[in-house]
Amino acid sequence: MLERLNQALDHIESHLDQDINAAELARIAATSEYHLRRLFSALAGMPLSEYVRRRRLTAAGAEVLAGRDSLLEIAVRHGYGSGEGFARAFRAMHGVGPGEARRTGAALVSQPRLAFRLTVEGSSSMRYRVVDRPEFRVVGLKARVPLVHTGPNRAIIDFVRGVEPRLTQALEKLSDQEPQGIVSVCDDLDPSRAEGTELDYYHGVVTSAAAPEGTTVLPVPAGTWAVFTTSGPAPRAVQELWRDVFTQWFPATAYRSRPGPEILRTRLSPDGGEADAELWLPVEREQP
Repeated sequence: MLERLNQALDHIESHLDQDINAAELARIAATSEYHLRRLFSALAGMPLSEYVRRRRLTAAGAEVLAGRDSLLEIAVRHGYGSGEGFARAFRAMHGVGPGEARRTGAALVSQPRLAFRLTVEGSSSMRYRVVDRPEFRVVGLKARVPLVHTGPNRAIIDFVRGVEPRLTQALEKLSDQEPQGIVSVCDDLDPSRAEGTELDYYHGVVTSAAAPEGTTVLPVPAGTWAVFTTSGPAPRAVQELWRDVFTQWFPATAYRSRPGPEILRTRLSPDGGEADAELWLPVEREQP
């Protein structure tokens, strides 16, 4: 898998002055566009589109300083329809406009070319199982919240704290399928998974029972799920599990992620400092 990802990176490098299509990159990586975006974001720490943009502006910066072509020619070559748009993007990355950079020979920011390598440490094992599930329903309360990669998500914390305890207790009694109990469900995530992009967050249960008044129902189609478990400091253990699944498990298996809700069941220690967690991710087998 990583070899094919690196071939996709080679394609990006050879097409920085041409249109770069995510679907073509997915074809080179022999995976789905959805999984490519998810996997790239986890491995690189930035969305695929952001990496392409930064590599183009790195190449453009070198051409600006070289002084051989006009700024407009450089802008057009790297996909900008106007000098103004190019200048804004250039300044956002380099901290200086292209004209000033050329006049003063300013030091510019560089986005290094990426190459993915798999490091196997062997210090811990990842506990997982793969299950096929018929269609099911999530019933609960819903909010639109920003995506946070590291540390507490204040929007989620405030939303959950605002749920009436009696409603949470009533929902918990309806739980009659795995994962049992109150769950957190993330759905309709932005394909880039960039920090600050929004998603639908559900606080509810997996149940076949009728939805109580005032709650929302999320129908989930039948499919295959990879189920991971972890224990450790909250929320770090869960966020690291999410990271490790995409940086270690997916590259080493014949599965890829598919669109669908991501379900997390968490049990906190009495002081809230430790968590036992079970993460359900929708997956499918890679095509040979």
